[in-house]
Amino acid sequence: MFREIASNEIFTILLVIALAIIAIAKLTAPKRFEDFIFVIGNSKYLKIYSKDQKFLDKFDALLFTNLIISASIFAYIIYQFQFQIKSISINTLFKFAIGIGAFILVKVLLERLIGSLFELDKILDQYIFQKISYKNYLGILLLPINAIMLYSFNLTLTLIYIMITILLIVNIIGLITSFKTHQSLIKQHFFYFILYLCALEIAPYVILYKVFII
Repeated sequence: MFREIASNEIFTILLVIALAIIAIAKLTAPKRFEDFIFVIGNSKYLKIYSKDQKFLDKFDALLFTNLIISASIFAYIIYQFQFQIKSISINTLFKFAIGIGAFILVKVLLERLIGSLFELDKILDQYIFQKISYKNYLGILLLPINAIMLYSFNLTLTLIYIMITILLIVNIIGLITSFKTHQSLIKQHFFYFILYLCALEIAPYVILYKVFII
């Protein structure tokens, strides 16, 4: 069992690690990173790099690691605020990281399985790449958000709602971009699209919310 600590030292260490991971990603592929930073409102990155995507991609893996770290910190900050917890349990923080990572990976693998079953591998691979790209972008966006919530302001419910709203807007932009890219296919199979949307885009987050509240 990990010990509990009463300061933000562990958060500072994790933020520095996350920054180092992003720096490594930039050094690994500087041109790709430059295109990635402008992925919101610009489909250039998605069009270029979706063609060369691999199942195990070093660049995406680094950004995904940052996403797990940053999302875990964000979730734990809200958890602390919700239950008025002063000390920091590394054990609980670790569980958040494992839970978030497992949730995203299982969801992606399930979507790939569905793509194989219905022979939609190419289309779903592009769609999944787009979603992962936007999630990784959220991971970078979470770094300054976490820093603000930890060090700059007295944390309030209003501030939490503002930060969550910003993240939701970015996520919705990502979904809309993905849907616009495949709108002709969606129109042809609208029923299956609604079924997919409810089963794999809405239901998992509702379940996750219920689990978190419990």
